[in-house]
Amino acid sequence: MHRRLIPAILAVVVATAAGCSEQTASSLPALEANRAETSVSGISSGAYMAGQFEMAHAKDVVGAALVAGGPYGCSESLYADVIPGPGTALLNLTKAINGCMQNGLQAFGVPDPKQLAERARWLADHDRIDPIADVKADRIYLFSGKNDTTVVPAIVDAARKFYEDIGVPKENILFVSDIPAVHAFVTNERGPSCDHTGKPYIVDCDYDQAGALLKQIYGTLNEPTDQAPSGTLATFDQAQFTEGLANHGMSDEGLIYVPLSCQDTGGCRVHIAFHGCGQNRTFVGDAFARDAGYARWADSNNIIVLFPQTATTPLNPQGCWDWWGFTGADYLTRKAPQITAVYRMLERLSAPRSSS
Repeated sequence: MHRRLIPAILAVVVATAAGCSEQTASSLPALEANRAETSVSGISSGAYMAGQFEMAHAKDVVGAALVAGGPYGCSESLYADVIPGPGTALLNLTKAINGCMQNGLQAFGVPDPKQLAERARWLADHDRIDPIADVKADRIYLFSGKNDTTVVPAIVDAARKFYEDIGVPKENILFVSDIPAVHAFVTNERGPSCDHTGKPYIVDCDYDQAGALLKQIYGTLNEPTDQAPSGTLATFDQAQFTEGLANHGMSDEGLIYVPLSCQDTGGCRVHIAFHGCGQNRTFVGDAFARDAGYARWADSNNIIVLFPQTATTPLNPQGCWDWWGFTGADYLTRKAPQITAVYRMLERLSAPRSSS
């Protein structure tokens, strides 16, 4: 069924699982959000994308949370600026799997946080990402499950070192690595047991990861109530944000959660949550948006949560975010198709409301 955005005054359908209401959607609304207080998070490929978005648009992003993800630019080949076309992406993919997930290239100095920090500075100096100075005040949350064999803890620790090398103070970085989770987003009560491996990559480890990462980024927050989320989870048309972008790898529809307090009042913050591989709507439906735990914290703290979605394609069968260059050589920069599309969504959310 084609989904369309219905104004808040129309009836909504009571959703299952997370307890929030859902509306069908066609247009992402302009909500006068506070773009200067944007934050990002993600798991696995989504963690890498969160870091890439943060670096590309550091002027707007105040903090990032990387769950089972490594340092910015980790997969980029040394030949990235020399070999044009798809050959670079293939080199990057080999490096990504062996050196930025399994840590199998440690003997060859991969990953090298100091070198990656220098690469980030070069990109900033050439105005391909925002100034590094805008990242130094960010608050960072990093997580590695003790039993994660997909993206091993050493890779996440390399992300910690990268942030320190670009000048983020150690006191601004929280690295959680003592929870016996596998490769998954962790919750306090949703999902299968903590040792479960597989879709929807959401597990119950008696740890509220959504709350922990949002508090690390924003500081003191209001605790959520015991009631189910009362805002609106809606689908929206992503295609209007990919116009003119070639090989973007984005789905036609995305998801957004809007607390009741943000539906009629401007100034809410936006948190962008990037799903992981095998975790988009094709594979798990709305499970990531419903069960990860963001909505309860969003309700009590005036935070709009954007859940952009990738497409599942023959070249990207797991629906991963592009952290190795399959969308093009600019995948780390402001010109990256996926980063451009998501930033356009953020611009829409922060635009003035219609007077009509």
